[in-house]
Amino acid sequence: MSETRSEINQLGEFGLIDRIHEKFSLRNPSSLTGIGDDAAVIDAGNECVLISTDMLVEGIHFDLSYTPIHHLGYKAVAVNVSDIAAMNGRAEQITVSIALSNRFSVEAVDALYAGIKAACENYKVDLVGGDTTSSSSGLVISITAIGRARKETISYRNGAKPNDILCVTGDLGGAFTGLQVLAREKEVYLTNPDMQPNLEKYEYMVGRQLKPEARTDIVFDLEEAGVKPTSMIDISDGLASELFHIAKNSGVGFRIYEDKIPIDHATYETAVEFKLDPITCALNGGEDYELLFTIAKSDQEKIKNHPDIHFIGYVHERKGENVLITKQGNAVPVRAQGWDHFK
Repeated sequence: MSETRSEINQLGEFGLIDRIHEKFSLRNPSSLTGIGDDAAVIDAGNECVLISTDMLVEGIHFDLSYTPIHHLGYKAVAVNVSDIAAMNGRAEQITVSIALSNRFSVEAVDALYAGIKAACENYKVDLVGGDTTSSSSGLVISITAIGRARKETISYRNGAKPNDILCVTGDLGGAFTGLQVLAREKEVYLTNPDMQPNLEKYEYMVGRQLKPEARTDIVFDLEEAGVKPTSMIDISDGLASELFHIAKNSGVGFRIYEDKIPIDHATYETAVEFKLDPITCALNGGEDYELLFTIAKSDQEKIKNHPDIHFIGYVHERKGENVLITKQGNAVPVRAQGWDHFK
């Protein structure tokens, strides 16, 4: 009698995380929050330590045929710092572990760590350790970010309340459209190696893909304005997926408005060029690393003039009723189709 085999892609990434999560419970009083948020929260007296780990795997998360390795080093740090910012905290240290095959030279490793150093300097974090090992194929980078926040200022995914305002920073869809540009130019090059990539027109989107920035500035701006988000998450898998995380964890529904979703003009034009719906790119593209958060309605006045915070909708009490109001005024159910590593 053979054992039943279940395929991981039937669960998907989030289903797998939920499956792992339900098998473990927190035993130590100092472990305040474990699996299920942007970072773990550890009690450290008056403050809390925030810990987040992310792994980038060649062929899954990046393609070195069009990703400069120093940009990759920078991005690997930025995406982890972003997770700490998504808890309304500030990163202070990182550890870096890499696995690499013998096709990588010492100079390539130097370039990778030059990017890591540039990010450390920009985000004012210290590299305090890590590990190196060999890989049978490709490059793997795993970074753990360690941050700090006062208990009363931490924002979790589960704090959104009915009538809260949904806010998003920056603009969305740029990283995804940048990826489409890079993939197209790679195909052109493979077809004809004499062709030079034409990226000047797409500089903004390509930059969003290759060298994203963590929105640590927003954490400071919100503190200065006297606003504590009721919930918060960073946008790594697409706006729709992150909205669903907040809705699920908070037991609420949401309503967002198509004409309020911030999309850069160049991103919009490039999406149309690729015969893609710009709104779909913003909802499901991912890798923008902007912040999605909710605020109490009473706090809206405090940040209404912030040039890089956009009000895109609101939270309501009808759990499971998650809709997009189109420019024509139609209510369309939102679907989360963000990146799934196990497809």
